[in-house]
Amino acid sequence: MADTKTLEDLKDLAQGGEAAAAEGTLPEPKIDAQGRSYATGRRKNAIARVWIKPGSGKVTVNGREFEDYFARPVLRMVINQPFGVANRKDQFDVVCTVTGGGLSGQAGAVRHGISRALTLFEPALRPSLKAGGFLTRDSRAVERKKYGRAKARRSFQFSKR
Repeated sequence: MADTKTLEDLKDLAQGGEAAAAEGTLPEPKIDAQGRSYATGRRKNAIARVWIKPGSGKVTVNGREFEDYFARPVLRMVINQPFGVANRKDQFDVVCTVTGGGLSGQAGAVRHGISRALTLFEPALRPSLKAGGFLTRDSRAVERKKYGRAKARRSFQFSKR
């Protein structure tokens, strides 16, 4: 017969689990032989492959300076947000390749990739990045067009005559 658990046994289990979480055992950093951390970021239809390593804060996107690639200041600000939240401004060099989507989606993908790479490089940064919402993949995408409609939801113009 299977032995039955009492409520007291379950309370002991819960306290043991909390103690393990309170110890704060962080996972090991994932760093390759070149001293880099790699992560993939996604937003809309854009996919960014991101490598970060300690450096002077240089960001390269598809072999170009990120000021040239992302000309709009808002997009540059979006990319630098994870470093601001983690207090790591100008401490990491970023090399990334981005495909798909438009510039706005690509900037969001790079931000997501940088955030994930930072957590792999320094696991202690995870709580602050998670609180900022940078680790969550923004799943919003363009809604598909339906038949009998002009766009996803817009109807064709009504003509009385």
